[in-house]
Amino acid sequence: MEYLFDGVKEFNSSDFQDHKELFEELGRKQTPHTLFIGCSDSRVVPNLITKTVPGELFMIRNVANLVPYYRSSNDFLATTSAIEYAVKMLNVENILVCGHSNCGGCNALYFDEESLKEFPHTKKWLELAKPVKEKVESDPEIKNDFAKREWMTEQLNIVQQMKHLLTFPYIKDKFAKKEINILGWYYIIETGEIFNYNKEKQTFEKIE
Repeated sequence: MEYLFDGVKEFNSSDFQDHKELFEELGRKQTPHTLFIGCSDSRVVPNLITKTVPGELFMIRNVANLVPYYRSSNDFLATTSAIEYAVKMLNVENILVCGHSNCGGCNALYFDEESLKEFPHTKKWLELAKPVKEKVESDPEIKNDFAKREWMTEQLNIVQQMKHLLTFPYIKDKFAKKEINILGWYYIIETGEIFNYNKEKQTFEKIE
């Protein structure tokens, strides 16, 4: 536990001082240009991989970087409300869905009922990626090859969640008017490579 407190002390004496003017500017307002929807995985660090500073990214992180279908509800909708706030209140220019290699959430899609018995909320949440699982399992060559299955599931999941964003009426409207961009990135942790989804070619291309 002490290393967390030590980290705060180091931040105050070093990093904060290096960006003191920026933090003072951000003290009363934020104008992020991008809504970053990423996985909660501890190995994915949005500011690090995009080389952005505080105030640039409005972030949503959850298991497997999922986006719920839009619906009106009186429930407590964390991801939906954060999307609403970023797009309608902060007027972000971009929405970026970022998936990654070796995603535990995507892998859990293929767990049996017994394995997920103790994780009912995770199981329910992963239903948002059900179309991805169905598509992968419809191809025997991919279904029976773990490496191919992992790769395809993680990438198809990004594309699926980009589609979910367009079920939000206000996003669909802005996207049609070219007032907002929707991007999909696939991040390979062990190599640091990031691939951007090309909608026209329907493939991921390495950012170079």
